[in-house]
Amino acid sequence: MKSAFEVKDPDFELSPYTGMSKNHYIEMAKYLLERAFSHVDSVDTPISFPVVPGKTYPQPNAPDWRYRSADFEALERTFTLAGPLIHIDPETKINNINLREYYGLHIYNAFTPGHINSLPLPEELPDSNYQFTCEFGGLFKTLLLLPDTLWSQYSEQQKEEMVITISKWAHHRTTQNNWRIFNIVALSFLKKYGYAIDDDLLKSHLLWVASYHSGNGWYLEQTYNYYSISLFIVYTTIWNRTFGDEYYPEIAEIIEKSAQKLMESLPAFFGRDGYINMWSRSICYRTWVSGAFPVAFMLKNNTLLDGGWARRLCSGSLLQFVTREEFYDNDIPSLGFYGQKEYMVQNYSCAGSPFLMFLPFIALALPDDSPFWTARENEGIWETMGNKSITTVLENPGLVLVNHGKTGASEIIPGKVYYDDPNYSKLVYNTHFPWEDHNPQGGTSMEYSFRSQDPRDVRGDDVNFYLTGKAIENDSEKNGTYTTSQSMLYNGVRNNVLYRQAIMRKPPNNGVGYIIDLAEITIPGGVIRVDRSRLAFEYELTLGHFGLPHLEGKRPVINQFEAGDKKVITAAIPGRQIALITYNGWDKLDCLIHQNRNAEADESTVIYAYKKRMAKNPPMELMITVMLHKMDDSQWTEEELSPIKEIRIMEITPTWSALGATIILYNNDKFEIDFKDIDGKRSC
Repeated sequence: MKSAFEVKDPDFELSPYTGMSKNHYIEMAKYLLERAFSHVDSVDTPISFPVVPGKTYPQPNAPDWRYRSADFEALERTFTLAGPLIHIDPETKINNINLREYYGLHIYNAFTPGHINSLPLPEELPDSNYQFTCEFGGLFKTLLLLPDTLWSQYSEQQKEEMVITISKWAHHRTTQNNWRIFNIVALSFLKKYGYAIDDDLLKSHLLWVASYHSGNGWYLEQTYNYYSISLFIVYTTIWNRTFGDEYYPEIAEIIEKSAQKLMESLPAFFGRDGYINMWSRSICYRTWVSGAFPVAFMLKNNTLLDGGWARRLCSGSLLQFVTREEFYDNDIPSLGFYGQKEYMVQNYSCAGSPFLMFLPFIALALPDDSPFWTARENEGIWETMGNKSITTVLENPGLVLVNHGKTGASEIIPGKVYYDDPNYSKLVYNTHFPWEDHNPQGGTSMEYSFRSQDPRDVRGDDVNFYLTGKAIENDSEKNGTYTTSQSMLYNGVRNNVLYRQAIMRKPPNNGVGYIIDLAEITIPGGVIRVDRSRLAFEYELTLGHFGLPHLEGKRPVINQFEAGDKKVITAAIPGRQIALITYNGWDKLDCLIHQNRNAEADESTVIYAYKKRMAKNPPMELMITVMLHKMDDSQWTEEELSPIKEIRIMEITPTWSALGATIILYNNDKFEIDFKDIDGKRSC
């Protein structure tokens, strides 16, 4: 028997693509909790998961409160599943344990000072922000939405005992931007149920959050990422309907308008089958962004999304993971994407963290007659897309979304990235080709990887010494490895060409001699890149395609050929293929086998382009490349591998800009690549 969730008795009349109805959501939630409760012996046993070795917490010799934090996180985040089940049926049992009784007992114990399992109070710890605040936000978001699950079951005396802990953490120090939402939710819960709070503090947090709204329904986080959807839209919309509309209607309207705007582009983030894209940090939260689908039907205008398409995407994203055996570790969701992978998790995560991915189960709070439950599944725009690729441009967060009708995959192209982090800084993220970690030996997937061959770097000399007379650190050993872009700048979309800049070394010490100007033309199943290198000194450069996992230990089939100036390399595994074509600016095509970098397998292959320039002052070059993918086993056709009919490179363009090109496609579509004033069009 498969050790993963299976949709039993699928309802293909209501849901022809996934078979998932409301009853199947309930069955899935129970299945996931049954596995989690394999770590719970009885109603009196606190839920606690085995510590995962590696960077995640708690680390060996960590203080006791860190272990208490991990257990509270397990309790609160599993309630993401348990709360909706209790709401549907207060007598729900998992492994013969009544959920309402279990969570009611252990949350009471956690919030009762002096109990052996109580949480520490802020004054008992050094003055800082702690994970407890985050979990308070998650818990009281659920209790605001579903107060009938637990809060109504406590006596007035029990509530008074618990409020001491709740209030102290609700009023305690928080960190910037999204964490304020946790304090907002907890403070609002207290106020709603008649307990005294600092109203000025609550309003201050609210104004701060409102100030982060950036447009297109997005909010500024550390950079732009899924937190903007899952916290700034999902949590706050629940807050709107349960508290904000009544107490802070003007601020609630800001949130309402941004959520409504977000719905215009939300489906574009998902593949045709509902696959979620492995992008931004907190990868182990996976489908938490899918919580925006049921939230769409909590808005004042609940007709912004088609219910059948919303449920199809939401269900598909959940099935992407819970149906895979490798998804589970110790009977709970692994700390990774498809399976346990150390490289893609953060040190603020613990074994229970991934349960936040089940935020979409707030759908069980929707009434039975909600369009989310009653509409027949459909595939929205995909049904009429054919082989076209549709592009959605979100100017404010600097994101471009591409839905490829030919392959069913969706892509996120980031444009405002402040640092070198594979969670954010890759050229593109694809729903069906999860990203790989950086390879210091070059050939990193979906990145330009740069290695200096400047003799001053190779020797470890300070490149500025002869100008300043002062030496600064210049690590020759570090310079000997490949590095990826230090930041990505967004320069806009003009005449259907996306312009960005990859900054390979940041100023001030390196001036502006380490820039790759990016120009991208979306084509069915891929992209044409006409990128301008402005790399001032000797260097090596690689451009990697998507990594292909060695599933069941089998390497991809590689083919390579040349036709005139065109060089082609292809790679294929069952059900997935990629092709890399170069026309100008590269020396060769090659492939590398990577270890422990891929989301799906311990070994993977990356095909890549390579160049080496050893002139003391290398000229600018246009690097013209085509990167294709497809989701079948068919042979590549001559037409697919010949998307460009003609290339005209111009030293000076008609707008008086240096080094551009005219690109004429196989279908006679014409594109002008013109980097005029690109440095002045930066935004980040």
